[in-house]
Amino acid sequence: MFSRLREHLGAAGLIVAIMALVAALAGGAVAANSGGDDSKATASAKGKPGPRGKTGKTGPAGPAGPAGPAGPAGTPGPAGPAGPEGPEGEKGKTGNTGSPGSQGAVGAAGPTGPVGPTGAAGPQGEPWTAGGTLPSGETETGAWTFGRVSKGDEPVNVFQGILVPLAFPIPLAAPLDGAHVHYIDAAGLERPALVPSATCLGTSEAPTAPSGHLCVYAAAENGAELVASGPSDVSTSGGSTGAGRTGAFLTFTKYKEGDFARGTWAVTAPTAP
Repeated sequence: MFSRLREHLGAAGLIVAIMALVAALAGGAVAANSGGDDSKATASAKGKPGPRGKTGKTGPAGPAGPAGPAGPAGTPGPAGPAGPEGPEGEKGKTGNTGSPGSQGAVGAAGPTGPVGPTGAAGPQGEPWTAGGTLPSGETETGAWTFGRVSKGDEPVNVFQGILVPLAFPIPLAAPLDGAHVHYIDAAGLERPALVPSATCLGTSEAPTAPSGHLCVYAAAENGAELVASGPSDVSTSGGSTGAGRTGAFLTFTKYKEGDFARGTWAVTAPTAP
């Protein structure tokens, strides 16, 4: 019982309550002893109070009461400083493509400008401009061949001769005489002398010619005989010895079925003086 009172009144309140209870009991006892004399009871009750007792220790806090109603909203405070920039968000979806704009009207053509001055001549083209001639000291090459396959038991027909053309892709500036045209047979000898050539030093696989000369190289020969008359081994289309501006002819005799020959050639334009 005292513990419950202490919880509600606290230690100091409990002491005060006990003192009040003791005083009340004492007053009742005095009244009883006086035999019902009210004057004595009153005099006793009006006696000098005793000294105040010491304040007791503060009791434990009582249980929290229910929350009161919310107060009115306070005045908004000033805006705080801007915070740091946050990370970049995800890229949004691509929007729809807009419709193409209309094309403007084409403007009228302006007047033709005046003809500009003629520019300087450009460098010579490769392998030289159309209609030109083989430049001085430059070489061009080609190949030649003739032949006829034998047909077994058919009779052998012997022809008086055959002409094999040598065509120059780029013309020479001037013809070559017979002394500047050479035929090297398959054995590597120059006809008709049948000695190694001192002028044409190439081969059928790599034909060469010195400046101002035509060198014809035989890679293989069978049966037919080249006309052996020195410079006339190679003739121009007009029948004279040497080579023309656009080429020459090889003249072979005693040609029959099964005979053949093939080779290459090289011609070098004369060096300008």
